[in-house]
Amino acid sequence: MLQHACRKAARDAALGKAVSVHTRRHSFNTHLLEAGTDIRIIQVLLGHVPLNSTALYAKVATHVITGTASPLEGLNVRITPIA
Repeated sequence: MLQHACRKAARDAALGKAVSVHTRRHSFNTHLLEAGTDIRIIQVLLGHVPLNSTALYAKVATHVITGTASPLEGLNVRITPIA
């Protein structure tokens, strides 16, 4: 029944793409990751035992990946060229 309601709502909204309850699950995970939620917390929320299952759902937006600072950026390293 929930699946039927979800598909009807997508049709009524004229989204033009397939939508399912599982699509909502993917979106939920992605939005949590983009908000900075630890993947292990998402794992518990989704009810996954292996972390690999949660990682399959994780479709992180490009802007999140490019905005992630490297831990090396915080180092105060001076490079001295060899003469």
